[in-house]
Amino acid sequence: MLDREVVKEFLEDKLEEIEIPKDISMEALVETFCRYVEDDYYEWLKENYQSFFQPLPEKGIDWDWIKMKIQH
Repeated sequence: MLDREVVKEFLEDKLEEIEIPKDISMEALVETFCRYVEDDYYEWLKENYQSFFQPLPEKGIDWDWIKMKIQH
């Protein structure tokens, strides 16, 4: 989960020169942006999990390949 205060500071800095509509609060903007990023992040994690732990047809997870990655 993202630190909302850090995201708020980030957005305030990035949007400093941009006028935010009066009917959009910074809190709502921060929360919506965080949920957007977290959804994308979790999808990215799931995709990478699938490729990292991709099972071999007869052997299951290729632990030798993972050990090799750990050694690098």
